[in-house]
Amino acid sequence: MSAITLFGAGSWGTALSVHLASAGRDVVLWARRPEVAEEIRQTSHNPTYLPELLIPSSVYITTDLETAAQASDFWGIAVPSQNLRERMKALRPHAHEDLRLVALSKGIENETLLTMSQVLDDVFDRVPREQIGALYGPSHAEEVAEGRPTAIVASAPDEGEARNVQKMFMTERLRVYVNTDVLGVEIGGSAKNVLAIAAGIADGVSYGDNAKAALVTRGLAEIRRLGQALGADPQTFAGLAGIGDLVVTCMSRHSRNRYVGEQISSGKSLDQVINEMEMVAEGVRTTRSVYNLAKHHGVEMPITEAVHAILFDDKSPRKMVKRLMTRSAKHENWLPTTLER
Repeated sequence: MSAITLFGAGSWGTALSVHLASAGRDVVLWARRPEVAEEIRQTSHNPTYLPELLIPSSVYITTDLETAAQASDFWGIAVPSQNLRERMKALRPHAHEDLRLVALSKGIENETLLTMSQVLDDVFDRVPREQIGALYGPSHAEEVAEGRPTAIVASAPDEGEARNVQKMFMTERLRVYVNTDVLGVEIGGSAKNVLAIAAGIADGVSYGDNAKAALVTRGLAEIRRLGQALGADPQTFAGLAGIGDLVVTCMSRHSRNRYVGEQISSGKSLDQVINEMEMVAEGVRTTRSVYNLAKHHGVEMPITEAVHAILFDDKSPRKMVKRLMTRSAKHENWLPTTLER
């Protein structure tokens, strides 16, 4: 399996196409917008995403879904999470039982509260569930594009299929681990974007490193509680798709979600921040999904609730931090025997 089709020519899809092509894979990159595809063909650069990155001629660019679908039996899906279902419906006629699908975008569908691999499973009924996985972890596209060392997690319900994903994506600069807890990997990799918005808010109001450390630690406890309630393995959240992804997203200058939080704390409205951004910050709409999942399953997630209130109920960041700090006293219990807190 050396051929792969990547659907989505955003920053992550573009970075992976270049990285995999440089490792000798046969790569087809599907772009939704014809003008983007043509610009890449003419200049070898993506005009909107990672414009400095040179895209080699070995990456085949197309806007034709049928051409992209038939190019390989291994599809990497880097379409934004809330558009995933609609984009994939158009590909359903090209699916077959030997196809491998890997979710590359991080998020939870607002309407159904399904993870990305669950959406793919819902759309592609001809593809066996064990052949649908996810590739998550601390992996900013900018650094992968530059060939900087990165470690991520390949997850699928079947270990053999997870190893197929590992084999496809692993290179000298991209180290890939295997984990069969797909739900835990996806919950960790998606919910951390909510915490990154919180981290950006904390940075924007200059609360300092102490607050950031507390936010990351207690935020991870929230994510683990939610994952455990949904049936995920708690140990997953101590790994790359848990603490690893959370740390890099909360700390890095590359983080779009952290940027959203910083801009919100400066007094801008959410609509203003989103309209000024070229790229998608998945954490904004994922906040709705995580908030609703927590409510549905009776999981206490105070930091997520605070971010939701700031983004969608126009609550003051400083007032919400005060509310968090004055909650009733608690034990620190990292792996409780029950979910009750």
